[in-house]
This record gives sequence, structure tokens and C-alpha cells, in this order.
Amino acid sequence: MAEGASDPERARQRHLPVLLERTVELFEPALRDRRATVLDATLGMGGHAEALLRAFPEVTVIGVDRDPEALRLARRRLADFGGRVRLVHGVDDQLDEILEEQGVTGIDGVLFDLGVSSLQLDESERGFSYARDAPLDMRMDSTEGQTAADVLNTYSRAELIRILREYGEEKFAARIASEVVRARDREPFVTSERLVRLIYDSVPAASRRTGGHPAKRTFQALRIEVNGELEVLSRALPQAIDALSPGGRVVVLSYHSLEDRTVKRTLSERSKSRTPVDLPVELPGHGPQLRLLTRGAEFADESEAAANPRASSVRLRAAERIEERR
Repeated sequence: MAEGASDPERARQRHLPVLLERTVELFEPALRDRRATVLDATLGMGGHAEALLRAFPEVTVIGVDRDPEALRLARRRLADFGGRVRLVHGVDDQLDEILEEQGVTGIDGVLFDLGVSSLQLDESERGFSYARDAPLDMRMDSTEGQTAADVLNTYSRAELIRILREYGEEKFAARIASEVVRARDREPFVTSERLVRLIYDSVPAASRRTGGHPAKRTFQALRIEVNGELEVLSRALPQAIDALSPGGRVVVLSYHSLEDRTVKRTLSERSKSRTPVDLPVELPGHGPQLRLLTRGAEFADESEAAANPRASSVRLRAAERIEERR
């Protein structure tokens, strides 16, 4: 990072927005040449928001994030756009309340860029990365809630197995959980290095040679549990779709199969009629609410994945809100 860089420059250097051009392209029919409102439900350091504000001069962005530091950097980055930007400290599943507080009854676009941000990975004291020793925190909002250390030190063996299997898809969940319980009886977990060593020693040697670092899945599982990420997403995405005006669009960037599965299921269900198949006419209020804009999930190309490691696992899905037939 350049020495002496300003906050906006720091944010741009630290965060390369994933699939930026494609995201702008998908929103273009809903935002071009008109006053419109976009909800960036996972603002981060504001990379996607900045691109939308530049591309569509009449658009207002409501940016939401649970991370106070991300909001601080985004506020500085987006300062030149003045009243076209409204930033809110909150969690995705509070979208109904946030929009009501902002006096907004309908939005024209909503963006979710899910998962852990570059800022959170880069701040070693946050404990998101298994690559360096740090306190086992992993909270996206470091002002409240339980930490990863709390989970490791208080959950039962059965609960640890559950989150490692469900959220980390870890096939050695039982073995790792047993070792965690034994180790914490001697000394509670405080920092990440000890956990990484335990995981490395717990899994068979053959498994260490494939599938990336052995700690990757456990750290993902702990982060999802600490922040309630999948539960938040399952509540937030329907709220966002309900807030869309006809012609409005939703774009979601996911970074692992669990997120993508939730997004795929929600968008697919909303794109189908809920009228029983044996009825000759569609029931009022039971028609499709969405038109899918992507055929399956879209991925970053090789050049973007090479330039931005975070893009290597991205899956993009998008849909448009439609008028229900009456």
C-alpha cells in the first residue's frame, strides 16, 4: 500500500471489487437515465457503490454494513457524491427497518457481495485469517456478539461437529472437535496459531496435500457461526426482493457453495408460480415475482481470478422483479 495514502486511496488499494463491470451491466437497464435508489446491502469499502454512482449520475445508494471500520473508509471514499450516498450501520436482515427509517418505499436495485471482506482479512487483529497468529475474534462487527474463541471454548463437542460439518463441510469434523475439547480442558483457546496447529495435526497427512490449507474449512465454519451469516442471508434476501419495484434488479455475489445454495433456492422459488398445477388459471398474488437474468451462476474469467484471488471462488446470480399477472 502506498505510504501516506488517503483513506479513499487506501480503500481502493485494499479492495478490488469482484465482477465489477458485469455488476454494472446487470443494473444498467434498471438505473439508466432516471432517478433511482440502489441498496448496497453489504457495502464493505464501497467499491461497487462507487462504480454505480459514477455510471448512473441520478442514482442514490443506501449502503449498509455491520463493520464500523468499513463504513468509515467507505464514507471517506464516497464523500464526493454528497447527498447521493446514505450510509447505515446495520445487519442485512434489518433491511425492512432500514428502508423505513430512510423513508424509502421501493428500491430499483439491490446488491449483496457476501462473505468476508478484504478489509477483514487484512486486519490481522480481527482473526479471520489462518495465515497469521491473531486473537480468535472473527466478528464482522467487533462491538458486539460472541467471538470465535467463545465458540471454541464453550460449545459442546456435538455442537462443534455440527458447525464444522454444516458450515465448513469438513469431513474430519468429529476428529477436530474431539481435539478441540481435549485441548481447551488444558488451556482455553485465545489465538489462531494454536488452533491452526491443532487442525493440522488432527487431519490425516494425505488430506493435507489436496484441497488447500487444512484450517480453511474450520475457519470458514467458525466465521459463519459467529456472524450468523447463513441465517442472516436467508432472512435478508426475501426482504430485499419484496422491497424491489417492478423492473428493479437484484445481484448477488457468493463465495462458497452454502451461500450460493441459499441464493439459488430463493431466486428460483420467487421465479415460479405458486398456483397449484391442477388449476386452469393462476391465482391472484401467486404468480412469479422474479425473472432470472443469469443461466445458473456466472464466474470470473481467468484474468480477473489471477489479478484478484477473491474472484476465483465467486458465483454471481441476478434477477429482475416483474409485475405479477392479475
